[in-house]
Amino acid sequence: MSERIEAEWLSSEAARAVTEMLEAGGHAAWFVGGCVRNALIGAPVSDIDLTTDARPERVVELARAAGLKPVPTGIEHGTITVVAHGTPIEVTTFRRDVETDGRRATVAFSDDIAEDAARRDFTMNALYADARGHVADPLGSGLADLAARRLRFIGDAHDRIREDYLRILRFFRFHAWYGDPQGGIDPDGLAACAELAEGIAGLSRERVGGEMLRLMAAPDPAPAVASMAISGVLMRVLPGGASDPLSVLVHVEEEAGLAPDPIRRLALVGGEAAAERLRLSRAQARTLQSLQEALGAGWGPGELGYRLGRERGLDVLAMNAALSGREIDPVSRETMEAGAGAALPVKPADLMPDYTGPALGEKLREIEARWIASGFALERAELLP
Repeated sequence: MSERIEAEWLSSEAARAVTEMLEAGGHAAWFVGGCVRNALIGAPVSDIDLTTDARPERVVELARAAGLKPVPTGIEHGTITVVAHGTPIEVTTFRRDVETDGRRATVAFSDDIAEDAARRDFTMNALYADARGHVADPLGSGLADLAARRLRFIGDAHDRIREDYLRILRFFRFHAWYGDPQGGIDPDGLAACAELAEGIAGLSRERVGGEMLRLMAAPDPAPAVASMAISGVLMRVLPGGASDPLSVLVHVEEEAGLAPDPIRRLALVGGEAAAERLRLSRAQARTLQSLQEALGAGWGPGELGYRLGRERGLDVLAMNAALSGREIDPVSRETMEAGAGAALPVKPADLMPDYTGPALGEKLREIEARWIASGFALERAELLP
């Protein structure tokens, strides 16, 4: 099977400058991984990666001679980031693994593209394209698997996972983004993930969180997350998390015109200490906490909008709808949006000096509760003591 890709990034000034630099120096220049995979299926490409038989020091030498900027971002693993026309392109020497511990690998450089392909994770990621777009499939299975949207580990799944246990989470993430929902998840890969799930405990929380956020950002992560639950992986990542409501939430989101939101979806899945386990940013952790607290607060639609604002109020409406197995009620949405635009007509200064300190706060809360219960209808004069 032969293929050729055509993409804007392939003919960009930056890509041409780096491939010409390598080829003029007598070396191979192959685009690899996500940029090739996504170009073949018409998906967006965010990063451009190249691989070559040139050793890192040689890449640095060639880049400088060509007037480009080499940055040794991962030189111990063979990676030099070459900045060309303001665009960073990672250039990595062909490699083969010498030793792995489940988190990182000791590598040896290679001159063989097949050895480089064999150390990668999934067959659809072991695809290469030269500067003219001609695709190489060194393992002989990547193109067929990509065409069928079939996500499979390269070689023995157990071996690939033992090399880096993060591949367990990547397996579910890539299935959500690139797998065929009708074809289901690869049973051999799933079985290996289940058998080796305890290896997740040795991964950094940042790496685990990064994979989970990417997974939850997929158009429909529900089948992959359900497979995580069945295999016992979800329990390792988010103890107490529930995958069942997620498929309903995805449907609710589509009907409501909501874009995928990883934090909204994580809030519904739940799990013990999710923000800490996934090392979420402070902003993400605050949002997750506010959504989960609102989900259990019993607030009506108007109060949701008033307390959370339109965007997050709609998130909670969607989550509540998913939990009850229905779509968002249009009237509830209108009420929530009205609440989001409402402002309490009584200010603290209106109650002073009769009320101060804790008594002032208590009185304001009592007034606010009456105002919310009225559907935001009571005016200032009706609310003042």
